[in-house]
Amino acid sequence: MAFTGNEDHSIALGTASEWTKAYRDANPNSIIGHYFGGAAIEAILAQQNCVGIRIYYAINDVGVKQLIITGVDAAGNDLYNGLLAERSINCPPTCASNNPLNS
Repeated sequence: MAFTGNEDHSIALGTASEWTKAYRDANPNSIIGHYFGGAAIEAILAQQNCVGIRIYYAINDVGVKQLIITGVDAAGNDLYNGLLAERSINCPPTCASNNPLNS
């Protein structure tokens, strides 16, 4: 499958709210979100041949859920030799104020 970077990933707030609630209900007291700064995302997207990002699930050395972000080229290949992002800020404990996606 070829990627262009213009794929439609939109989701209605109602659906997103239902899905995030289903996750919270199935995983009480778990991490429900991860924050990454715009500079990290922009740096990944600015890499040569990068048309998008892929996010991998991971568990760190102390057993805490994490995400690993890598750039992706038009052929769908990970740009794993380039910039990778992790070190997200987990929610909880650092969450947005209550909204349809987190409460």
